[in-house]
Amino acid sequence: MSTKLIVSTSPHVHSNFTTRNIMCKVICALIPAGLAGTFFMGIRSLLVIISCVLACVFCEWLWQKLMHQKSTVSDLSAALTGLLLAYNLPPTIPIWMAVCGCVFAIIVVKQFYGGIGCNIVNPALAARAMMLISWPIAMTTWTVQGVSGPTPLAFMKMGTVAMSEATKSTTGYVMPSFINLLSGNMGGCIGETSAILLILGGVYLVWQKIISWRIPVIYILTTVILASAFGHGGHFPLYEALTGGLMLGAIYMATDYTTSPMSAKGQIIYAFGCGLLTALIRTWGGYPEGVSYSILIMNVAVPLIDKYTEPRILGAPKSNFFKRMGAK
Repeated sequence: MSTKLIVSTSPHVHSNFTTRNIMCKVICALIPAGLAGTFFMGIRSLLVIISCVLACVFCEWLWQKLMHQKSTVSDLSAALTGLLLAYNLPPTIPIWMAVCGCVFAIIVVKQFYGGIGCNIVNPALAARAMMLISWPIAMTTWTVQGVSGPTPLAFMKMGTVAMSEATKSTTGYVMPSFINLLSGNMGGCIGETSAILLILGGVYLVWQKIISWRIPVIYILTTVILASAFGHGGHFPLYEALTGGLMLGAIYMATDYTTSPMSAKGQIIYAFGCGLLTALIRTWGGYPEGVSYSILIMNVAVPLIDKYTEPRILGAPKSNFFKRMGAK
């Protein structure tokens, strides 16, 4: 035989998707929200975005150069990490802090574990959590059109009385209107405020079959329903859904292939867990926001979720739950 056959294990599935193609589509879906953030928060937002993207790409290239590995910067995964990290930062963040976050995301969280596909948590969210612990003031200083003020979530943290007081013209803070909630004209991180553009980008990704609807929809609904039931912010579900990083996290970061479950059942459990933790942190935690920590915690639980939600092999007998748990 002149032709050699390559024999490998199943499944033998062909797909036209490549890593570069997937990353490119996600970046395209995110660009409108970044432009809205730059429009409302100033040109410095664009500087933070460019700095983070370049820093992440350089860190990955340098690490692989030093380790004598094949460079993977062309797959755009490092660029996407930098973009997501920038979207999770306030526009006033010092550039050197943003670069430190990029180094942590690419080298510590991603490359230390073996590179793309091997990290156990989302690199951008892990870097944001590190920065929030290291520089809490710089990470929670918000400006819109040059004016500093609290985010809607921070004000909701004060409870029902503060929410009702915010609607009075005699106070120094007025909760954003529905139009501002959708457009992004309010305090927050660079890429998290424009809910309508984030949603449209998510619809585009679902249409392109890059992500499934399960995780974002279940995550958002769980957070809104439970947080409202817990009395967070005086039962304002609209603000619960459209403020903070819920849209950005649920659509673009909780759906990360590497750190989310593979099965449909696992994705439902994972999304519900993210929503529950977010609602608990927003209501009783020390931070107004809870998306980053919720996704990171559930990222760690993904191997366990995958283990106990893996589909049964065709023809194989149903295994006993307690046997799968390791009981004798």
